[in-house]
Amino acid sequence: MINTICLDENYSTTRLLTKEKAIVINNPEDKFESMLFLPEGEGRKGEGGLRTKGYFKKSYEDKPLITIVTVVFNGEQFLEETIQSVINQTYDNVEYIIIDGGSTDGTVDIVKKYEDRIDYWVSEKDTGIYDAMNKGIDLASGEYLLFLGADDHLHKNIINDIFKDTQKEYSLIYGNVLYSTGLFVKSKYSFKTYLHNTIHHQAAFYHRKLFNTFRYDIKYKITADYELNLIIFLYDRRNSIYLDKIVSVCTEDGISRTEIYKAHNEMKKIRSKYIAPIFNIIFNILLATKLAIMKLRVRH
Repeated sequence: MINTICLDENYSTTRLLTKEKAIVINNPEDKFESMLFLPEGEGRKGEGGLRTKGYFKKSYEDKPLITIVTVVFNGEQFLEETIQSVINQTYDNVEYIIIDGGSTDGTVDIVKKYEDRIDYWVSEKDTGIYDAMNKGIDLASGEYLLFLGADDHLHKNIINDIFKDTQKEYSLIYGNVLYSTGLFVKSKYSFKTYLHNTIHHQAAFYHRKLFNTFRYDIKYKITADYELNLIIFLYDRRNSIYLDKIVSVCTEDGISRTEIYKAHNEMKKIRSKYIAPIFNIIFNILLATKLAIMKLRVRH
């Protein structure tokens, strides 16, 4: 029986800890390895958090550990609100990991302000968003992972709303996002998934087992998350579940929305890995038609 420790009942990340060091299990068939601490990378500016002080977490049968990963670079404008939206969740078993790309503004100072409520943080150079997300995956102990942008925040009480009654083990549990402009976007697997990303990673809880053999391809700078969503759509859709709930509130500044044509070009390349050439040609024509219509609407 593991003795649990509550450091501070006011925060989701400090209610259910243990001094017993987590055991990292890497199976022979796993393509990637998990770890508790990152080996020092280029230009490291610091690391910290509860793990570095000897506090760890685990999943329980009635309360799975949920890992939230935030990757950030020069995000001081919104990061504090993001952090608060995680640590103020009502769910008791939340692990929070922050991967900073070596920020030059006040980002690290904000992280240090909350490091007694963050499980692990590190600040060092990386090659982009998906390199940082892969680091977060390597470090995650949770049964489910969600990637929360540094300018986004979790909807109030959403983790408890989703996992208080979730009994079955799903590969993916996903919901909706609300943009700060008021735009409501419903995640959905459908025919449109062949054309573009229809599942928003800010609203997607991925089961840890998916990452035993998968990491985001860092050669894609905008939409590498589309690949995992497409794989689930094609091969594991029946083991995913949609919940009609707002999971995250997001800004409109995400790179996949501001660089839409580059994003679609990346998704075409990803799709070609999994779709027969003749169908991929058809989907590319449909996508090109859609983008042309969008451009005409903007002009008028």
